[in-house]
Amino acid sequence: MGVAVLTSSVGALVALFTPVILLLTLKINSLTDDGAETAFGLITGTGSLFALVANPIAGRISDRTAARFGRRRTWILTGAVSGSLVVVALGFSTAIWQVAVLWFLAQTVFNFQLAATGALFAEQVPAERRGTFSGLIGLMGALGPLIGIAAISGFSDERAKWCVVAGLSAFLGILSVLLVRERPLAKTVAKADLRPMELLKSFWLNPRDHPAFGWVWALRFLVTCGAAYSSYNAFFALNRLDLSDDDAEAFVLVMAAASVVPLAIAGMVAGPLSDRLQRQKPFLIAGGAIIAVGLVLMAIAQTQGLAYVAGAVIGLGTGTFVSVDTAISIRMLPSTDDIGKDVGILNLANTLPQSVVPFIAPLLLFIGGFPALYLSLAVLVVAGIATVFRLPEIGREGDPRWAPITRDRAQVARAAARAHEPIPSKETP
Repeated sequence: MGVAVLTSSVGALVALFTPVILLLTLKINSLTDDGAETAFGLITGTGSLFALVANPIAGRISDRTAARFGRRRTWILTGAVSGSLVVVALGFSTAIWQVAVLWFLAQTVFNFQLAATGALFAEQVPAERRGTFSGLIGLMGALGPLIGIAAISGFSDERAKWCVVAGLSAFLGILSVLLVRERPLAKTVAKADLRPMELLKSFWLNPRDHPAFGWVWALRFLVTCGAAYSSYNAFFALNRLDLSDDDAEAFVLVMAAASVVPLAIAGMVAGPLSDRLQRQKPFLIAGGAIIAVGLVLMAIAQTQGLAYVAGAVIGLGTGTFVSVDTAISIRMLPSTDDIGKDVGILNLANTLPQSVVPFIAPLLLFIGGFPALYLSLAVLVVAGIATVFRLPEIGREGDPRWAPITRDRAQVARAAARAHEPIPSKETP
């Protein structure tokens, strides 16, 4: 089952990350005379907002889907096939508004696939192997764009490149569905559960009621903001290193490759080691710290060589971090009845940085260039590391020294009432 999860993840990530890292930059550059960076930021940032909305909705719908084909398989297949068709259409777009609309649609449908895939991981991957598969998923997250860029490197026609990415994504999505074994939903779904207002109400998980979930969400969001640096690798090559389009494409490919090897090594070591030691927090702290160091190196890099070193360092930190990130996040889920929806909310922490960073990047670039951008991202990663200290370690979920997974509000109310009771006076005999 883990193989199916990995295959589906790679298929969606190839289709989403390859354009963000390279193809969208080249497409927007070809359609605009000036302001390409701003247009890129607006399109990718707004697209991430569409993903932000789609992912939890898709998870909730997936939870309630009673199709005989399977509630997760149905949406993995739907997202993979329809999303790949949208990617093909992107290759044939001839105006910025067309790129924007199609990218928003791509983000929406692929997040239906990702939401169902995340729920499948939580349901069918054994707890004792989640660290191992978290590392593999992290590796696939890095390999996705690398696979996509390598696949299109032999094609000179822009439209052909988009079609290759679409075909690869569709193939992997269909393959993952063939590997999944899933029973239809046994219980009847109440129609009220799928009403728009009921859906909206279910998406709010109060961090006061579920503190650990709130902290792990913040952890993932802040560290993922640092990982979003790669969205500007092409602009870094074009504007800071003054490379041509062809050389920039080669630079982006080498940057991706430079991060994959250390990421793979770290993930394949840290994930299984976390499972064996039954410890997760040290790996999260170490991974975040290494990412921050790599971002500082990117801030001072003025040559391709130092940029490659920085990419390798960030890859090492990312591999260490993601090897346990998924595992600890699933451990903090508050309910087993709404896994798809809750994983969708958790995935917002992956999606929002792709929106936040492109929105703030133009301002940071204006203020202090690429050093200001990369140093700001490093600060966010350090803030993410601080949240780890509020999370319970494996087997210590009920320890009052750390945030509880679910807080008993009635118990809290009683404790508060007792705290406000007057202290009885001592009577003198």
